[in-house]
Amino acid sequence: MSEEKTIVVASTNTGKIREFKEMLEPKGYTVKSLADFPDMPDIVEDGTTFARNAVIKAEAVTERYGIMAVSDDSGLEIDAFDRQPGVYSARWLGHDTPYSEKNRIILEKMNGIENRSCRYVCAIAISRPGKESVVFEDTVECTIAFEPKGENGFGYDPIIYYPPYQKTMAEMTKDEKNGISHRGKAVRKLEEWLDHHA
Repeated sequence: MSEEKTIVVASTNTGKIREFKEMLEPKGYTVKSLADFPDMPDIVEDGTTFARNAVIKAEAVTERYGIMAVSDDSGLEIDAFDRQPGVYSARWLGHDTPYSEKNRIILEKMNGIENRSCRYVCAIAISRPGKESVVFEDTVECTIAFEPKGENGFGYDPIIYYPPYQKTMAEMTKDEKNGISHRGKAVRKLEEWLDHHA
């Protein structure tokens, strides 16, 4: 497969990489991750928006290896928490804190709160040598569930309830989730762009 059809996902998050593979490999792309580049230094994500962090990560890979890279910066905004954890979703309550514990704490804090609206936000940046980065963003509106449910997905998925399907993200099949998720929608924007520019 040609180098042009290789995309490096600037992440080591296995759940995220799996979702990119599911969406891009059927299109003929070879999807690699930072695990394939063990000499890549840690990337400091110091942006204040999802879009900025996505660009920082993608450009770091492109600058080092001279290849096309995509990076997704995504997270959960809970309206009752003033849209936190937001860009700090992965680091919120500590990077090494398991999501089962993070989810338990969120449910505890939400106890008695009427407004349970939240959304997943995703910004995907694509960078190529010598060209300006392009960003695609999308969201999915959800609510905080009352208890964790489901074994699929990853991260906050067991407590993120999607009313139209009457199930949590973790109860969905991968096709159901990819069809409505913030990342699925942003990836489709990326795919459409790739069809015309790659």
